[in-house]
Amino acid sequence: MTIDVATGIARILKAENTEWVSTFPVSKVNNAFGREGLKLLMMRDDRYAVGVADAFSRINNGDRIGVCTFSGGVNGAGAQVAYSGIAQAFEDGSPVLCIVDAVPAGGGESTHWDQNAAMSSVSKWYGYIDKPERTPEFMRRAFTMLRSGRPGPVVLGVPNAAATYDETVDLYRSPKGWKSLPDPDDVEGAIAALNAAKKPVLFVGEGVLYAGATDELRSFAEQANLPVITTLKGKSAFPENHPLSVGVRGDHVVKFMEEADLVFAIGASISPGRFGHGVPDATNKTIIQCNIDEYDVNRIYETSHAIIGDAKATLTALNAKLDGGSSNRDDVTASVKSIKDDGMAQYREKMVSDEKPINPYRVYGDLMKALDRNNSFVTHESGNTRDQLSTAFETLIPRGFLGWGNVSTLGYSFPAATAAKLAHPDRQSVAVIGDAALSYMLGNLEVLNRLKLGVTIVHINNGGFSGYGPGFWGEGHDPFTFDVLGHEDINMTEAISNIGWNTERVTEPSEVIPALERAFAANKANQPAYIEIIASQYPIYGDWAG
Repeated sequence: MTIDVATGIARILKAENTEWVSTFPVSKVNNAFGREGLKLLMMRDDRYAVGVADAFSRINNGDRIGVCTFSGGVNGAGAQVAYSGIAQAFEDGSPVLCIVDAVPAGGGESTHWDQNAAMSSVSKWYGYIDKPERTPEFMRRAFTMLRSGRPGPVVLGVPNAAATYDETVDLYRSPKGWKSLPDPDDVEGAIAALNAAKKPVLFVGEGVLYAGATDELRSFAEQANLPVITTLKGKSAFPENHPLSVGVRGDHVVKFMEEADLVFAIGASISPGRFGHGVPDATNKTIIQCNIDEYDVNRIYETSHAIIGDAKATLTALNAKLDGGSSNRDDVTASVKSIKDDGMAQYREKMVSDEKPINPYRVYGDLMKALDRNNSFVTHESGNTRDQLSTAFETLIPRGFLGWGNVSTLGYSFPAATAAKLAHPDRQSVAVIGDAALSYMLGNLEVLNRLKLGVTIVHINNGGFSGYGPGFWGEGHDPFTFDVLGHEDINMTEAISNIGWNTERVTEPSEVIPALERAFAANKANQPAYIEIIASQYPIYGDWAG
């Protein structure tokens, strides 16, 4: 049977159990997708179309792949807007499938901007469907890439969505993902080094979540008697109320990193940046790296022992080698509690503060009380909400929190919270944002009304729109760009209520929990909710080591 490329892609996506595709018009595959029964979730810009699909893949650990479409080709406006979203997915390692109109054959070199080169620079693989009959081949390759190895976005360029081919010639069969197993000798060497260490720490990244290895991780930490530190993206891989959980960041985390003689990393790249730990005094520490990608081995720091393979398979092998525990070290749980309590004391004090304007940590403490943290989702925004929440918010379940930000694109919390609600309709979904992020997402707020998705946005309105970090507000770091209108001049609560959201402005600390409860009640009726917290400027949060 002869079909066009767009119809072929749509049928393959349905065979892959894709239920919806996020989009911003006009993509030349969209009408065929709609005719074939794929639901199109229309966002208000191309970057957010990518963001929802990207976050959906993350929240599902790649077991369900988010798919998006946007316009491109000779008029590459959509692809240019989408680029920042793909770049974030690429840097964070998210397996999202992006489908873009491509420059048709014979149309190349007609513009200064090279779309193929641009898409290739931010994708694990960019495929240009140069012949219509290659559509099944390219889709097989796409899903093989999405399900195997290091996660990352795949972009398919479609130069002619109307070109036809015979779909019976090459029947599509869904490819599975392939996982690599660890070398037993590497496992044995890593365990020997671990057993010889006096003060080891377990450093956990997002790879454990993608491997579905949180149970194996917990077993390994308990058997080996290891304090557990998680990366920002790995937050939620280990329950943070566990006696071995140190946390993500802060003085207490830095202390463990500094005093460790061995760093046992699994599913983490150990790449210090603005939002991650380095390894203090690394030349005098043993570093064990368990990773799916050799790219991260001996990068920045010398790797003493490496185990290349899937995190679940690696942890299974490590647990088997320990065989019930082989550590002669004293139980570390008392030390973890003491050091963590000392490090967290300043934040916990503010979590019950009655000061006005409201301290942001009071909001985070009350959010933990108002939420069922065993059945909810929280994400931060770029800026202080990221730094404060990753320090203080205690996450209990895998993907109960989404940390992000190697490329720290403002406004991403909105598509993240939207995707979480699409992935888990029964869970409460909350995005905690600052002033700058709200301006990025305002145009997309209408989407949740249209889709009838009950998501809550908690806005920490501290007047810090154009400032970030200690010394940034006022005549400090940026003395010429800190002065913007405050909440006395602009009432965002009233403005957003006119979009159709349930809105509330909170000035009293005692009203935070009741406001959250009212927002969550509105969410149950499929109405999005916005809470504006008039908060203090409090740029205090945990440090990174390194």
